[in-house]
Amino acid sequence: MKLWNESKKMDPTAERFTVGEDYLFDQELIPYECMATAAYAEMLQRLGLLTEEELRAILRALDQLSQLHETGTFHIRPEQEDCHTAVEEFLTEQLGDAGKKIHTGRSRNDQIQTVLRLYYRDHLQELEQKLLHWEKALDRFIQQYGSIRFPGYTHTRPAMPSSFAIWAGAFRDSSKDNRAMIQAVQNLLDQCPLGTGAGYGVPLPLDRVFLARKLGFGRVQENPLYVQNSRGKFETFILHLLSMIQLDVNRFATDVIFFSMPETGFLELSPRICTGSSIMPHKKNPDVFEILRGMSHSAMADQLHLWSLISNLISGYHRDFQLIKPILFRQFRQTKEMLSVAIHVLPSIQVNKSRCQAALTDDLFSVHRVLERVRAGVPFRDAYREEARRWQQKDTDQNTGPDS
Repeated sequence: MKLWNESKKMDPTAERFTVGEDYLFDQELIPYECMATAAYAEMLQRLGLLTEEELRAILRALDQLSQLHETGTFHIRPEQEDCHTAVEEFLTEQLGDAGKKIHTGRSRNDQIQTVLRLYYRDHLQELEQKLLHWEKALDRFIQQYGSIRFPGYTHTRPAMPSSFAIWAGAFRDSSKDNRAMIQAVQNLLDQCPLGTGAGYGVPLPLDRVFLARKLGFGRVQENPLYVQNSRGKFETFILHLLSMIQLDVNRFATDVIFFSMPETGFLELSPRICTGSSIMPHKKNPDVFEILRGMSHSAMADQLHLWSLISNLISGYHRDFQLIKPILFRQFRQTKEMLSVAIHVLPSIQVNKSRCQAALTDDLFSVHRVLERVRAGVPFRDAYREEARRWQQKDTDQNTGPDS
């Protein structure tokens, strides 16, 4: 069964192409489609378009379908195209006319928007919890190593003394900002699109406020056309958030690789999280961190992909929007995986205190000496120039040594 006119026989090749892998991606959306359909059925009953008996039957059938999904025994067939058709067909097979009534006033355009926002809401909440775990892991690292000082870098050159409390704390504070971004995105998504039909309203007295409350939305998304125009726009906010989280993991991984080089040696990696070489027996490679560093680039590329995908479309629904799903599904999974791996390997990173102390050379304290002179009453610029002349003379002496 299709939800659109079946009197026209579609070319099989064209049909397979338009369906693509959408039916596979929609498998994840079955629970959310059941949730939205249950709320919609209750609203239809309140309008007198379903009887109480039909409503009870629909809710029982949706519970049954949810259980089948949980056990992995319900699958969307390619000819069903999506979760909306699969759920409606199940209800029709189970209940007859009651199932046929469930699409009254709905369009797949507002259905998918509703289902995706429910999906995004859950996955953003899960991501927020992972960020909290990441922050706790960083706090444990700070408790163990935070007091140890080592060189801080600017321009990839030693600059001033830093500490592992500062280093790990920077990632912890960024994670807090990322959680604030999640809340901002959640607030944007907290608009119920259900009841707007194909994008131009529905000539029925649908109780959209009831639907919003039933589905846990804070408000109704009023303009029916903007419901469709926000498809892709809202996803760009989500994808930007995911890319910022991945950027933090990228920078963390890059720092670990740099600080654990034999030439620096500030960090030591447990052999349990390193790989070896097929030709060089001595190698201990930071492959986990290199992969974490590399994975984040796909989020950057996907941002451009998404922006391009939704550009130059007139207002309203377009089938191009179908291609947004794999981008968001993939990046949600990747972001959570990257965080999980970072949390897992952090306890396997140790600080080499002696190497850190040895790297705190005299030049790193030039600012300290300048400010000591300032406290003694010397103007800052004079103290700065005095210290600069000291280092210029030191460079000259080194360059005119006995081997020059």
